Amino acid sequence: MLGAIIGDIVGSRFEFHNTKNKHFNFFDERCCFTDDTVMTVAVAKALLSSKSLSELKRNTVVCMRRFGQAYPHSGYGGMFSRWLVTANPQPYNSYGNGAAMRISPVGFLARDAGDVKKLSEAVTSVTHNHPEGLKGAEAIAMAIYWARQNEDKEDIFQFIARYYYPVLKTEELTYESLHKNYSWEYGLGSVTCQDSVPQAIACFKKSESFEDAIRLAVSIGGDSDTIAAMVGGIAEAYYGIPEEIEKQAYEFLPEDFITVIEKFRKFANLQ
Repeated sequence: MLGAIIGDIVGSRFEFHNTKNKHFNFFDERCCFTDDTVMTVAVAKALLSSKSLSELKRNTVVCMRRFGQAYPHSGYGGMFSRWLVTANPQPYNSYGNGAAMRISPVGFLARDAGDVKKLSEAVTSVTHNHPEGLKGAEAIAMAIYWARQNEDKEDIFQFIARYYYPVLKTEELTYESLHKNYSWEYGLGSVTCQDSVPQAIACFKKSESFEDAIRLAVSIGGDSDTIAAMVGGIAEAYYGIPEEIEKQAYEFLPEDFITVIEKFRKFANLQ
């Protein structure tokens, strides 16, 4: 999950000021955590606190609202902002990529592929219960799970393309095509799962290291922090995180986030 948080932090300064150059300062004083990090921490906390799927659903709502209200200016979408404070929070049929930006803890904790599906549905459906929202979250979580099993990068890509996003096999979804054509500027950047999750998978396929994966994700443009968060979770599982990058990332995080991250990493044997 720390990989997703690092992606969010690094991508944060490019979300509304896209770059096509991957050779930027990795961490910068303009970087910050956003809603991607807040909700990733909330999901991790909910997973740590739950012993059943029904309990996980309840705890996901509680943890998301607790952390969301504690950090209210982190860049939430309008519908989610209202969900955070409404008296009776209900799912609102969203297919936004918020479903996939926060899902990485599931991929790291799941015991098998079936577990990925069950846990992903439980933490996603409390808000993003549209089929595309559920699919986007499950695809990222499944990619993380298979990366943890030491599957080959090409095999992970083919699995996601076959069962989730066949569009990944088209020329439009290569990294090279995305780098040329995808960004807010060209009207192709999107905050939906269906128009940002496969893009994240394409960036992971092209990557050569954890840092390179984040840089590639940022360099296609669009919703940079969220795409980098999705890629970062998979890249952590596949490559691991360099110690110096991990150390620098913690400097951007408050103590309550670090406490959850460390507990989760210990529980999931990620340290």
